[in-house]
Amino acid sequence: MSRRIWLCADDYGISPGVNRAIRDLIENGRLNATSVMTVGPAIGRDDVNALQAAAKANPHCAIGLHVTLTGRFRPLTLHFRPVDGGLFLPHAKLFRRGLTGRLDLELMRTEVLEQLSAFADLFGRSPDFVDGHQHVQLFPGVRAAFLAAVKEAAPKAWIRQCGRSQPWSQRLGSPKALVLDVLSAQFRTRAARTELAFNSAFAGAYDFSKEQEFGALMQQFLQGMPDGGVVMCHPGVVDEVLISLDPFTVQREREYEFLRSEGFAPLLAANNVTLG
Repeated sequence: MSRRIWLCADDYGISPGVNRAIRDLIENGRLNATSVMTVGPAIGRDDVNALQAAAKANPHCAIGLHVTLTGRFRPLTLHFRPVDGGLFLPHAKLFRRGLTGRLDLELMRTEVLEQLSAFADLFGRSPDFVDGHQHVQLFPGVRAAFLAAVKEAAPKAWIRQCGRSQPWSQRLGSPKALVLDVLSAQFRTRAARTELAFNSAFAGAYDFSKEQEFGALMQQFLQGMPDGGVVMCHPGVVDEVLISLDPFTVQREREYEFLRSEGFAPLLAANNVTLG
């Protein structure tokens, strides 16, 4: 039987070029989910209307919130801490603070609630799912605040865990994905206690600093992905706004080109996977 998965494009709202690429793929049935940055510079009313119009052409498409607590973006809450020059910290610094117990749970929860509220104001409803920019929902010192906020404001949404489904003996080749596996095990335990639904498995993490052929990576991501799993992707067109905000640029165009290519649909079929 075919396995139905979520192929989710992160970062809608980070730049006009990323937005256009994501909408194009949704309209043509090449994606069935995207997560929106309500703190991004490209999430005005026109961007929201265009995304909703694209989703009408693809009734299987889910639209979620991409909770953002790291990177070159401004918090929505006035008293959020920690910040650097009024902007969120880089993800490595925030992670270290969480490990050492130096994050304020209430400040984190309030910021997540504000981003959930901003999503509801923009789209007129709660998100279908909630995930995190740079996997921040998994961070020590953040995850409890994240889960509490989602439970309060969007209890019917599912949340993204980032653990793989393979046996542990097969997971050692990717250090980045292995870290996500460990963090996700704790995250799933807390999510179950909170009675929030989450995806069955996850794939899509790779070393963005290396030039890699995305079709080969996608083949790896799809292998063994169970029904209800999530494959993360970051398609986009590079523009000046993106360059000013994020170091992950050219690889977005490689992902976009593969996902819109003639080779993508046969790859799904060969792996007995559908988007739905």
